[in-house]
Amino acid sequence: MTSRTPAAKPPLISNVLAKYIMAITGIVFALFVMVHMYGNLKVYKGPEAFNDYALFLRTLFEPLFPYEGFLWIFRVALLVCLIGHVGCAVLLSARAKKARGSHKRRGLKGFKSFTARTMPVTGVVLLLFIIFHILDLTAGVGVAPVEFQHGSQAGSFAYENLVASFQRPVVALIYLLAMVILFLHLAHGLWAAVYDFGVTVSEKARSWVILVAGVYALIIMLGNISIPLAVLFGLVK
Repeated sequence: MTSRTPAAKPPLISNVLAKYIMAITGIVFALFVMVHMYGNLKVYKGPEAFNDYALFLRTLFEPLFPYEGFLWIFRVALLVCLIGHVGCAVLLSARAKKARGSHKRRGLKGFKSFTARTMPVTGVVLLLFIIFHILDLTAGVGVAPVEFQHGSQAGSFAYENLVASFQRPVVALIYLLAMVILFLHLAHGLWAAVYDFGVTVSEKARSWVILVAGVYALIIMLGNISIPLAVLFGLVK
């Protein structure tokens, strides 16, 4: 009689499932940063409009939810997406590295190759930037400007906090660089999400997918970059 080798247990999260999770959470983030940028552009309408918008987000669906209730639900949902996205990214990267061994990744050229190879790096930088951004303009601790004022149900100081933060050239530069990195990460991520969902397209359609992903990411980058520049040049003050 020959002894049978016990079959290896399948992983809890397969590569296919991990790619689906990354694609879905990536699309959630892509929609969020577009809406977030749209809201931020209200800064050009002046302090009252921007502060009213910030207060609106905190009082959304009152009295069904308490003050900031819906906002916290939204934050938790984003945090879950972030954990899933980062976790699956680490998992897939480790498995790919193990499968390749000493062989280098081949197949992509030019800009697509650059964005693909730098996805782990840009992802880590964006994660650090998110932490910085929350401390700077949401929590108002650590790296926040000394003029930072916490809002309340009586009113918001989002406009004043934003201007105070971006009047610091180093902080404005951090935001500018972060938006360039977001562009690179988002452009490749949206393109990759199409293929993670198993969509097969022609070479011409593939070019259109890359173009749409790039334009979408470019709009978000330019919209967000305009704000710290406007503050530095005194257009928003």
